[in-house]
Amino acid sequence: MSAGLKGIRLAVIGGDDRELFLIPELKKLGAYIVGVGFEKAAPTEGLNQASSLIEAVKQADALLFPMYGTDERGVVKAKYSNSPIVLNKEVLQAIPTHVPLFIGWARTALKSAADMLGIRIVETAFLDEIAILNSIPSAEGAIAMAMDSSVITIHGSQSFVLGLGRNGWTIARTLKGMGAQVTGVARKPADLARATEMGLKVVHFSDLEDEIGRADFIFNTVPQLMLDKVMLEQVSKDAVIIDIASIPGGTDFEYAELLGIKAMLAPGLPGMVAPKSAGKILAQVYPQLILRYLTTIMNTSLRLEVEVRSE
Repeated sequence: MSAGLKGIRLAVIGGDDRELFLIPELKKLGAYIVGVGFEKAAPTEGLNQASSLIEAVKQADALLFPMYGTDERGVVKAKYSNSPIVLNKEVLQAIPTHVPLFIGWARTALKSAADMLGIRIVETAFLDEIAILNSIPSAEGAIAMAMDSSVITIHGSQSFVLGLGRNGWTIARTLKGMGAQVTGVARKPADLARATEMGLKVVHFSDLEDEIGRADFIFNTVPQLMLDKVMLEQVSKDAVIIDIASIPGGTDFEYAELLGIKAMLAPGLPGMVAPKSAGKILAQVYPQLILRYLTTIMNTSLRLEVEVRSE
């Protein structure tokens, strides 16, 4: 297992503290690591710095971009970079079709461009093996933010969790373990049934406007505008909203501020509150993913080559 990635060249592009813990783990597995955007970081074992994103692309068998992905301009999140790293058309055109691009989540424009160029994108934030494990630091970080922003304890509080997906279940279970009175809000009958089995109070989203006024803490995990003006007008002015949905979140933050309600958007919590644990999670999952996709691409290429020769 120590040489599971032996001979494989990986480009790690940008990111945050998670990558500083991920890189040495990949190195232990035998990978050659070339990095972009780590100029301001402390020396990292196993990291070979590339002068540009184009240079890194030319050296790599697989590209590892941050969980956060890019902004709407294609700028890659890179905490330790001296200059912006941009995933633009020039870079995409330099990526060979046999090199997969791993990224937390990809914007529509990136997916469209990659599809036109024949580039395989793997969105890792939506994979259960990563998302479920990442929900642990996400839940702890969200609850810590709520505690820092309130004058009451979680224990005994009325805590609402909007959306019972990977993050929602972990937040609800953690809150319940801390003694909160937890209300799970969902649409699917199966999710509402499971919440009832767990001892949670359940509310369908269609009834949320009538119920949300009793909430002390609201944790939103739904990447849609769930807490709009109408809903926020029913929320207690003393409540705290922690929104961990992907940017722009599911809260009208401007209106919440106008009403005097504390509301915070908190994407990317694993990398902020527990980068070592989050990095170890990626190191646990990425090797199998990388090998799986490289093998699939190799087998596809060989099959196409055989088909061409047989014609």
